[in-house]
Amino acid sequence: MNITVLLTFLVYLLGMLFIGVLFYRKAGDLSDYILGGRRLGSFVAALSVGASDMSGWLLLGLPGAVYASGLNQIWIAIGLTIGAYLNWQFLAPRLRTFTERAGNALTISDFLEYRFNDRSHSLRLLSALAIMLFFGIYTAAGLVGGAVLFKNTFGIDYQTALWVGAAVIISYTFLGGFLAVCWTDFFQGSLMLLALLAVPVTIIAMKGGPSETLAIISSKKQEYTNALAGLDVLRIASLMAWGLGYFGQPHILARFMAVRTQGEIPK
Repeated sequence: MNITVLLTFLVYLLGMLFIGVLFYRKAGDLSDYILGGRRLGSFVAALSVGASDMSGWLLLGLPGAVYASGLNQIWIAIGLTIGAYLNWQFLAPRLRTFTERAGNALTISDFLEYRFNDRSHSLRLLSALAIMLFFGIYTAAGLVGGAVLFKNTFGIDYQTALWVGAAVIISYTFLGGFLAVCWTDFFQGSLMLLALLAVPVTIIAMKGGPSETLAIISSKKQEYTNALAGLDVLRIASLMAWGLGYFGQPHILARFMAVRTQGEIPK
């Protein structure tokens, strides 16, 4: 185990906890804790959405899919890019406006109840149960991804890594609420963006350039560099359909609701 790398990562975890403590002092009421008082800046919101949505999938899942199947998996990324754009363009401004008008709704479940004047509270209950069920599975997958990363990178026992990661995330979320989560996402998103830019540039430079890099990949398996290998129109559409998931992910929608003003969204 590389002690320097491990110590650096421990400092990073302590930094996440510090953010939680910092925003603990700024959470004055329930609106501050749940939705950051609707004062999230556009830049923080954008990186927070990217980090919370992509997270381990972008850095572990998608590279693994490309490594296993080749460049034909790029259609997933194309679909997600289109879905993200449409989400920001059409859903974000409307959700920001109407959740405030609908009784200052702080959650999606609140908004649905106010929007459809559901006095039976069934929409609130059903949507909350659905979010708890499916988001529980989603969160578990994220924790497992982090534990696998810790195990393979630092040689830490899987169970230990799982519980340490969960403890840190729960701690800063519990302490600082929504703004703490968004600001930790902001820093994590910045690191992810740096890694996504630095790694391919470094590899291409080491191999002598883009054409040399592609030639090396093609020599392993010709189909790896063909974006259409083994695909027909239906399969391409199925891969791109991943982008439809953006419109119903509550952790993304919450960031839209928390942006300072609707005018911040186009920025």
